[in-house]
Amino acid sequence: MIKTYSAKAEDIQREWLVVDAEGKTLGRLSTEIARILRGKHKPIFTPHVDCGDFVIVINADKIRVTGDRLDQKMYYRHSGYMGGLKEMSLRQMLQTHPERVLQFSVRGMLPKNRLGRQMFKKLKVYASPTHPHAAQQPRVLEL
Repeated sequence: MIKTYSAKAEDIQREWLVVDAEGKTLGRLSTEIARILRGKHKPIFTPHVDCGDFVIVINADKIRVTGDRLDQKMYYRHSGYMGGLKEMSLRQMLQTHPERVLQFSVRGMLPKNRLGRQMFKKLKVYASPTHPHAAQQPRVLEL
């Protein structure tokens, strides 16, 4: 009888990958990043184990969106007080916090539980072309 293989925490070999977001479409890039963070690209993928790799995204401020999303897509947050709903368009978000646009997009594609929060911590997003993770010797990933 063939048994189904289930990965354990000690079996997982994590890799560091660098992705250049310049000229890439937001949604298509986000799905690939979420796939790598979950570990679905590995043959040992197990749904209940975090077997994904670390992803470093550079040039997040040069990401591309299609259609009228720059003005129509809104980000909302609430202070908790009456009338405390704040809204910001994608255009404003890219000007003030460009790395958050990609973070919000990828977070929405990960599981909504403590495993998903653990996976999300492996995502590092930077608006500039430089990053402080040279010591990890990241491999450049072409998408």
